[in-house]
Amino acid sequence: MPKYVMWGSYCEDVENKRAPYRQAHLDGLAQQKQTGVLITIGPTKDLTKVFAIYDASDEATVRQLVETDPYWQNQIWTEYDVREWIQAF
Repeated sequence: MPKYVMWGSYCEDVENKRAPYRQAHLDGLAQQKQTGVLITIGPTKDLTKVFAIYDASDEATVRQLVETDPYWQNQIWTEYDVREWIQAF
């Protein structure tokens, strides 16, 4: 199955703005991890970017996962890009 990388950006004042949506966000990620579609995800140390790797059947699946996440729906993530990734090692 193809792998995809996602890079996204966080809003300003992310630590405060994400608070009402954080648990729903984490619960959704845990479910994705459990099903195997999400390999890893996390913010950069400065909390300006998010990076994820997905193991999904197609790019549309990854976009659907991102766009149904509470962080996307509530503008915590302000933009994102998905690219198919070739894992060399």
